Amino acid sequence: MKFGVSIQKEQGLVNKMEALGIRESDIVEKFIHSRGPGGQHVNKASTCVYIKHIPTGIEVKCQRERSQSLNRFLARRLLVKKLEHMILGKKSEEQKAIEKLRRQKRKRSQRAKEKVLALKHHQSQKKKNRALYRDRADIQDE
Repeated sequence: MKFGVSIQKEQGLVNKMEALGIRESDIVEKFIHSRGPGGQHVNKASTCVYIKHIPTGIEVKCQRERSQSLNRFLARRLLVKKLEHMILGKKSEEQKAIEKLRRQKRKRSQRAKEKVLALKHHQSQKKKNRALYRDRADIQDE
């Protein structure tokens, strides 16, 4: 397969496809005229790639780039992500990233808020005590 990307990216895609059990013979690939801005080039060239994984029935269409070969690569990458999500579910990398963001954005519990406020209060008391000692030392020096 030649997709117009670096050898490392292509090899990474091939490795993932093998790991998930996706064979090229299981993929039906069609090329469609892209739509949107681009004028004569879009009307003449079939750069949009449509692929279907026959065993699972998953369909992917990609027209992100102007190059057909690059769209072929991106479509396969999307197919791998969809299958990975379907097979691995919560264990997939994308799902882990989504869960991490959700945890980060979640509001703190009441107990956690109280703990943070207690730490802030403790820190402010330390600063007040330092200021008192500094003032006493200044008075004794005079």
